[in-house]
Amino acid sequence: MIHFDRTKADAARHRSGLTRVSDRLAAGLGAEAQAVQWADWDLRVRRDDWFVTAELFSEAERPGFTAFLDSRACRTAAVFHDAIPLKHPHITWPQSVARHPGYMKLLARFDRVLAVSAASKEELEGFWRWLGLERTPPVAVLPLGADFNGEPRVTRRTSGAAVPQLLSVGIIEPRKNQALLLDGCERLWSEGLRFELHLAGRVNPHFGRPIARRARALARRHPLHVHESPDDRVVAGLYRTVRATVFPSIAEGCGLPLIESLWMGVPCVCSDLPVLRENADGGGCLPVASGDVMAWINALRQVLTDDALLAQLADQATSRPLPTWTETARRLRDALR
Repeated sequence: MIHFDRTKADAARHRSGLTRVSDRLAAGLGAEAQAVQWADWDLRVRRDDWFVTAELFSEAERPGFTAFLDSRACRTAAVFHDAIPLKHPHITWPQSVARHPGYMKLLARFDRVLAVSAASKEELEGFWRWLGLERTPPVAVLPLGADFNGEPRVTRRTSGAAVPQLLSVGIIEPRKNQALLLDGCERLWSEGLRFELHLAGRVNPHFGRPIARRARALARRHPLHVHESPDDRVVAGLYRTVRATVFPSIAEGCGLPLIESLWMGVPCVCSDLPVLRENADGGGCLPVASGDVMAWINALRQVLTDDALLAQLADQATSRPLPTWTETARRLRDALR
């Protein structure tokens, strides 16, 4: 039996990458997994059962969790997302910054850990080495699914809107670097280039409000649209009309929106972070130097005006292999054998 942790996912008010991973894995595991929540789980398990979590946690949030891991009452596995709160504490939620070191240390008590990217795997193992831990579990890479909305993959792109449109999906905050995107788009609008920009994501209440205010101010002068907390239906509709997606992030654990964009047949302009290159190098993407405003201006101009380049990227996006959540669930099951 797989006891699948839904402690936070069931109570989540916002759609995030973390909740998507929990939701899609639970759906992929189906009847093989029983949903559990830490507060009311009776812990009556067999030694060959598995407790599996894709959530973030701490002893303070889950009293008795450390003792449970040490008891070895059943086997345990966790999905690890990233070390962003340790690497970028100045732009990360304070609660996450405080929790993350203990969380990553607790992961060493599990029987299996599955990282969402090779880059995240290296970060976790490096953190354990820095701690000097003598015993740690094996860490494997678990490719996440691209089929975010349950619809069939787009294998042929339509012409899209009459005026070229760009889409950036993700929480509005410094880590996603929408500020650079606004800089680049404002420059191109000033040059007279006609296009629209869509920002789709909730606003980080700690760090995202200045970016959101600037976006709304720009929207009064330029064709910029802010879609706060859109559901998957709205996002899928945007994918169907845009020319390309843009992801100028400075840090990611996996970069789900990138492969979700490719699933919808939409080429992607993205930062050349190693974690994003893991998926971008397969085709359909135009990597750009992270944080280089001029490089981004040139790349955006190119993707907006060069029809031959866009056709090449779209052909790659619609034909390259992409993982599905069914395959992700199967890989997870295989890792538990």
